[in-house]
Amino acid sequence: MKRSRIPALIVTTLVAATLTTTTAAAAPAVRGGHRPPTVQCQFTPTPENPAAKPVTLPRSTALAKGTVDVYFLTNYGPFVVRMDRANAPCGVSNFVHLTKSDFYDRTQCFRLTNSARLGVLQCGDIYRQEEGGPGYKFPDEVTGQETYPRGTVAMGNQGPGTNGSEFFVVHSFANIPPNYTVLGHVIYGMSAFDRMVKAGIADPDQDGPPVRPIRLLKVFTLG
Repeated sequence: MKRSRIPALIVTTLVAATLTTTTAAAAPAVRGGHRPPTVQCQFTPTPENPAAKPVTLPRSTALAKGTVDVYFLTNYGPFVVRMDRANAPCGVSNFVHLTKSDFYDRTQCFRLTNSARLGVLQCGDIYRQEEGGPGYKFPDEVTGQETYPRGTVAMGNQGPGTNGSEFFVVHSFANIPPNYTVLGHVIYGMSAFDRMVKAGIADPDQDGPPVRPIRLLKVFTLG
């Protein structure tokens, strides 16, 4: 079956919304023979945890300057994340790679929390919570000074150096150790998360599957 195209009106609306914030800095142009700064990334295959969807390893070289906007269409409405290559070059490069591979399209976010300690939406696990990654892992990019206020988007993991496709969005606050690589922040659409939380969580401890499934219909970047 042929995949449907992203409605032009939605794309136009999202792009217009992002232009009301600071203009995104795309990959720096090459001027005067000076190339943009890069870093080397280590993506290690995990044959014990094969890819949940067909995807190749990302390139080992990642840009270390500029930002990239990632657009999310969900059944609760759209939102846009501005990712910072300088802060997490390998993490952002990986996320863009997975996005361009359609890895996140037509997937479900299995964990929603709204406790006194943690208020996040966790996505990127294709099969179920913390199961179904891209078939590889890569190291953390943390300084130990990370904080996670409302709107923060960060990599999820199951321990040091286990980043893959899992990520979370902070809809209120996250009182957690600085062990999670910060990719960027939501610059448009936080109201979608307010609607998700209002719909409820199917767990008395407010940490579990949402009452109404939360689906990522399409995740994309432009350019």
